[in-house]
Amino acid sequence: MIGGIKVQKLSHSFSGALRTFSFWIANGTVGLPILEGIDYSCIFEEPNALEQAYAIFANVIEMDDDGKVCNPKYAEMRAALFIRSYVDSSYKVEPEFEGWEVALY
Repeated sequence: MIGGIKVQKLSHSFSGALRTFSFWIANGTVGLPILEGIDYSCIFEEPNALEQAYAIFANVIEMDDDGKVCNPKYAEMRAALFIRSYVDSSYKVEPEFEGWEVALY
């Protein structure tokens, strides 16, 4: 408790999923095979693009009642689809993003 308020920490499962996603983003291997052979390094120069990729990952990821991540690959895939559409404006995301997926909180 902090100041009489019960606080919760993120689960180890979520922390691990976020760490792994970050590692793959940084080393150029996120979202394979969607981003296979695609240089997406420009997102490191565009903070809004990187922010949007992380927002999609965080908005899509789901956890069970114990905090165990249920869909890390799906959340990664949706973020990768955004990155692909960002670097290739002719690429069409299917299914299109819903508002809740791309919301910035």
